[in-house]
Amino acid sequence: MEIFSSYNLIIEISLVIILSFIFNGIAKRTNIPAVLMLIILGIILQYVIKAFDADSIDFFPMLEVLGIVGLIMIVLEAALELKLKSDKLMPILKSMAIALIGLVASTFIAAVILKALIDGMTMQSAWLYATPLSILSSAIIIPSVSGLSEAKKEFHVYESTFSDILGIMLFYFLTGRLNPAEDSGVGGFFLNLILTIVISLVASYAIILIFQKIKSQVKLFLLIAVLLLLYGLGKKMHLSSLIIILIFGLVIANMKLFFQGSLKQYLDFEKAKLIYHELHVITAETAFVVRTLFFVIFGVTIVLSSLLSLKVTLISILILISIYAIRYGLLRLFMGKDIFPQLFIAPRGLITVLLFYAIPAEATIDGFEPGILLFVIIGTSLVMTGGMIRDKKVNLEQGLGTAPIAATETVEETEYFINNATDLSDLDVDTNSNEDHNEP
Repeated sequence: MEIFSSYNLIIEISLVIILSFIFNGIAKRTNIPAVLMLIILGIILQYVIKAFDADSIDFFPMLEVLGIVGLIMIVLEAALELKLKSDKLMPILKSMAIALIGLVASTFIAAVILKALIDGMTMQSAWLYATPLSILSSAIIIPSVSGLSEAKKEFHVYESTFSDILGIMLFYFLTGRLNPAEDSGVGGFFLNLILTIVISLVASYAIILIFQKIKSQVKLFLLIAVLLLLYGLGKKMHLSSLIIILIFGLVIANMKLFFQGSLKQYLDFEKAKLIYHELHVITAETAFVVRTLFFVIFGVTIVLSSLLSLKVTLISILILISIYAIRYGLLRLFMGKDIFPQLFIAPRGLITVLLFYAIPAEATIDGFEPGILLFVIIGTSLVMTGGMIRDKKVNLEQGLGTAPIAATETVEETEYFINNATDLSDLDVDTNSNEDHNEP
């Protein structure tokens, strides 16, 4: 039996998606990240594939495409959640500061560790290898923090999103410096950033104004195709393409803020609002499927034997210690004593893997073991799991009990369904009291 025949492939992908849904339910009750379960599933499938003598397939091209699309969907999903209001300015700035300082500091320390312990590692290559290891994974964080208080959940959404974007910008800034002939320096980097923001704003306004006039019911995947096209073209033009996705999400999620004055007359708010709600649903669904397939395929490609190296273990543990030491200092500085469970929520994931495979050939070092990547991803996920379980126990001991938690989850699920229904007129629920809160 051919394990990758057409019908077998349909069955296999369907089963993986069903299992991923079950893993999400388990994750909600146990705080074990669903991503970790998906990677383990991938490792199991790796041995199943070997048993059928089908291990000669190169999964990397599929992994790369899924990673890029998943990254776009995750950032868009996060951007659609961000509300830009005057009372949110300080939390946004604080989250950005923690993400930026944490990224740079973690990258520097990790680069020093890699340079000292890996033969042939140059400082330039060490920075490139260290950057993916220093980026928070919004793919893991955003689904995992739904049970936290609103303020803490908001902080993690902001921080992980900024970490993704700033980390990718840093990575491609470093890769640009590998070729002195094409390196435009810091000044060129910021000029590129400003140009990207201007193009992003113009494109965002144009997309919203055009799509609100499209009468066809089949337009959401057209919208996603346009965003993917802009991302791809931006990459070809050496722009910070992820900012295009972020800014579009922010504009459509905060239309009343961006469409003011003379621009307001061009916006059909009700039609644009409907596009926002439908896009929110389809983005979340697409991100779920892509994230599922990405981490399962990543698990299939993992070489477990690399974890048995003492050198890999030593380097990984030192990097893990530096991550949480830096995070502790930053959280105490910016947030005071209330730093739990935020201290433990610093997993690495999709961005880490994607950027690792994007390191240019001229910067690769043969002595670097991919097991370090896996060790750090699993280690940070386990630390987050322990921190979330500890936080839940503390809440129970303080008398918050299971009933209030269940009630909160029910309210959150109800609000999510109301906010993201594709046809709001079908709901027999009076949402007027929440209109100011839910409107983009």
